[in-house]
Amino acid sequence: MVSMKKKIIVNTLVGLLFVGVVIWAAMSLSSGAKRTAQNEQQTTQTDDWARIKKAKQITIGLDDTFVPMGFRDKDGNIVGFDVDLATAVFKTMGIKVKWQPIDWSMKETELNTGNIDAIWNGYTVTKAREKQVAFSKPYHKATQVLVTLKKNNINRFSDMKDKVLGDQTASSGDEGFNKYPKLLKQYVKNQQVVGYDTFDKAFNDLNAGRIDGLLIDEDYARYYVAHQSNPKDYTVTVGDFSIDQTAVGFRKSDKQLREAVDQTLATFKKDGRLTQIENKWFSK
Repeated sequence: MVSMKKKIIVNTLVGLLFVGVVIWAAMSLSSGAKRTAQNEQQTTQTDDWARIKKAKQITIGLDDTFVPMGFRDKDGNIVGFDVDLATAVFKTMGIKVKWQPIDWSMKETELNTGNIDAIWNGYTVTKAREKQVAFSKPYHKATQVLVTLKKNNINRFSDMKDKVLGDQTASSGDEGFNKYPKLLKQYVKNQQVVGYDTFDKAFNDLNAGRIDGLLIDEDYARYYVAHQSNPKDYTVTVGDFSIDQTAVGFRKSDKQLREAVDQTLATFKKDGRLTQIENKWFSK
């Protein structure tokens, strides 16, 4: 009988110990989760302007095939309108730009995880993107156009009926294609688009006849066509897509960095430096 009581007591103590361990583990996990959340919150609330000024360097992400905004020339150097503009803006602050090629579909992730400090590459302002980044004041305007081969006689969006369309994945054109289905989506084959990670690959497929049209930023389209051996082989069709505002994307915590860029861009607009850079890349 005594043995039975001892057994019951031992089992009870073991059970209580087990419950205690479970409670302790749960509290530890909860505490750890709170600390992680607090650390993440602190990270997202950190303004990196002081770090950037001290290092005298900022890392900017771009798609290095996006002519004429940011791309590689024949010698492999990164050049373009946004490259010239960003370099000039930060030069006034004594800061050097480090250009970081990125997967454009992952641009906001690259920014918010700290791999880059800004997105400056023909980056269109949209409501969806505003939820993830803080934009500078817009500094450039463009729209989305349809590029086709002239031999295919596609002169309006409706001529794309049952034909294959391409665009860049996660681009503003891709967003507009789905957001405004009555403009172009209703005509194309299966109301679907072939997505590419870069526009140069899309143009290769257009030239090879694997797609019939390409929805693309107007600046890219006109620059690409103008630099072909036979520009007259292409048709650039402007439809009813809205005018896109181009701006720089920052982490929402980087208020001082954004304000510094806004102030400098305003100065460039006023004294004509912005117009000079635009004329270099966009004038006929």
